[in-house]
Amino acid sequence: MERARIAVAGASGLIGSALVRSLTADGHEVVRLVRRAAHGADEVCWDPAGRYVDPAGLDGCDVVVNLAGAGVGDRRWTEAYKKKIHDSRVLGTAALAEAVATLDRPPRVFVNGSAIGIYGETGEQVVDEDAPAGHGFLPELCVEWEAAAAPAREAGVRTVFPRTGLVVARGGGAWGRLFPLFKAGLGGRLGDGRQYWSYISLHDEVAAIRHLIERDDLSGPFNLTAPQPLTNREITAAMGRVLRRPALFSVPEPVLRAALGEMAGDVLGSQRVVPKRLLESGFAFAFPGIEDAIRAA
Repeated sequence: MERARIAVAGASGLIGSALVRSLTADGHEVVRLVRRAAHGADEVCWDPAGRYVDPAGLDGCDVVVNLAGAGVGDRRWTEAYKKKIHDSRVLGTAALAEAVATLDRPPRVFVNGSAIGIYGETGEQVVDEDAPAGHGFLPELCVEWEAAAAPAREAGVRTVFPRTGLVVARGGGAWGRLFPLFKAGLGGRLGDGRQYWSYISLHDEVAAIRHLIERDDLSGPFNLTAPQPLTNREITAAMGRVLRRPALFSVPEPVLRAALGEMAGDVLGSQRVVPKRLLESGFAFAFPGIEDAIRAA
């Protein structure tokens, strides 16, 4: 891809910061969306909860990437925090999509983050992008999240939804919490361990987003998960092997539900999601296997 001006919302998050590093290393100009007054040409002021973004700051951008949102696993799901999770995604997406739609020179692509949470509980059934949305807080949130991008799509801007799985990374997300436990010899399965986890290495996550940016023929939803989902039991065993630590402990379901509340349903839930459209587009994973993904992290 030729040198481009790329606006990124959520640039300080786990995926956003890695994407920004990758883009700047290749000479692209990155404009960060910030929740304060902009301090230079490389920043754009926005207020996702207030559904506001300075459209002038997006003018001239070839690409707009939205990865912003309050962390789903950062704290217990109180009603207040669920509203924060919702508003940070849905209202922020609406603000960006509406701003993009008003530009005289709109970007050639709007990449709006989403998640495999849209499918809900899938058990042992393998699901791809053709599967319907599930039921519950996260699936319904993801449906609204993607729908909020409609103004950009209706304005003729190519719109892509990377539906991200569990990102294998040391610095954040679910794995950011797992690594210290396993290194301390306290790792093990969650519940009975039979639930499927659809994971992706941080390296492949960034590479896939860039693939979606660069390919002008790609639009709509793409599952960003490794080709072979594994059970929690298989993944925790792999963690123990790679880190050379025992993985003997387990957290019973009642304890998880007591500690996490409503969020426990998603930790214990099973999602066997495959990246059908991503593979069909010719994307090649650098770390498709769980042990390689863990080592890369």
